Amino acid sequence: MTEPITRRQLPVPADLRELMRFKRPDLNATRRRLASALTIADLRAVAQRRTPKAAFDYTDGAAEGELSLARARRAFEEVEFHPSILRPAEHVDTSLSVLGGASALPFGIAPTGFTRLMHTAGERAGASAAGAAGIPFTLSTLGTTSIEDVEAANPRGRNWFQLYVMRDREISYGLVRRAAAAGFDTLLFTVDTPVAGARLRDKRNGFSIPPQLTLGTVLNALPRPWWWFDFLTTPKLEFASLTSTGGTVGDLLDAAMDPTISYDDLGVIRDLWPGKLVVKGVQTVGDAVRLIEAGVDGIVLSNHGGRQLDRAPVPFHLLPRVVREVGRDATVMVDTGIMHGADIVASMALGASFTLIGRAYLYGLMAGGRAGVDRAIAILRDEIERTMRLLGVSTLAGLEPSHVTQLTRLVPVSDAVRTAAER
Repeated sequence: MTEPITRRQLPVPADLRELMRFKRPDLNATRRRLASALTIADLRAVAQRRTPKAAFDYTDGAAEGELSLARARRAFEEVEFHPSILRPAEHVDTSLSVLGGASALPFGIAPTGFTRLMHTAGERAGASAAGAAGIPFTLSTLGTTSIEDVEAANPRGRNWFQLYVMRDREISYGLVRRAAAAGFDTLLFTVDTPVAGARLRDKRNGFSIPPQLTLGTVLNALPRPWWWFDFLTTPKLEFASLTSTGGTVGDLLDAAMDPTISYDDLGVIRDLWPGKLVVKGVQTVGDAVRLIEAGVDGIVLSNHGGRQLDRAPVPFHLLPRVVREVGRDATVMVDTGIMHGADIVASMALGASFTLIGRAYLYGLMAGGRAGVDRAIAILRDEIERTMRLLGVSTLAGLEPSHVTQLTRLVPVSDAVRTAAER
């Protein structure tokens, strides 16, 4: 059997003109850089190229062997989705109500410390980008922009405040009153930091606030002059909410971490705070149950981004058990390890009320300031919408546990196996 003969012809000029339409180059380097980033991992790669090692590692690193962070990310990578077919989801609604207010997307920006170290726009960029996207922004006690300046950057959006209860309780109480006066609607009381975790990358880099010039930092800065120009020509990097306390950075961190906090402190903060009260850093089912019974408005399942106790529980693995115990009507949020919109969709399917992103936002900030944060939010939004469409789900309420299977290599040893092994 002979092959059919393909008819040849001279190129048609009109067809050539169609093929030779070149895209006009964008002369704005920041826009080009951010447009080339298609994922949060791409933003991370850009951030690493543009940021000095100590600042990048502070963001990127975790405690000790960084196992908690690696396991959290692996947990999301091992999700298996189960799409429904012949269920059109042409129009997807990603909005929801959380803690008495609206959010256009099922995630908000988590509290991060020392944020102006990553980029001088710092929390202002995060807050304004969150406001533009219609999602909440959370300011850290160890933030580098004041409560009042964050409110000015996001005057019509939702601002939340993360609180460390310090050894000097009056400092914490003063911050609570300031956040309330500035119109912040939710307080995240963090409970997973009785002492600072052992962040070995920071120790090896000689990390400090403000950055100290050494031969190593100078050599590392040579290919990144823009970062140092921004750093040296903008206001001094300091803890905006704690400047009145005095002392070194170590003194301030020691003051912020207090191993004596208890349910009594939770009660005091509840009495002081007029808005919604959320406890952040919950890592066991029992604690989740006790807190909901104690009347808090919500909890965040979190191991502090893997930056405190290494080998801590994986929040995403904990999520279904907590939801089963406290009910889907309780506000149960989750963070740690989220790098893709599908991670957020999987969390919502397993009963999360909301999610928080930390590093994903900071990678965008380091890559391009406010525009980089906008890009990070846009990437996650597109991934959420696409994942929902592929699952055949039009609304967040339509996501169910049946859409997700958690595949995992980290299977706890059963009591029976453990007993046999001990004999």
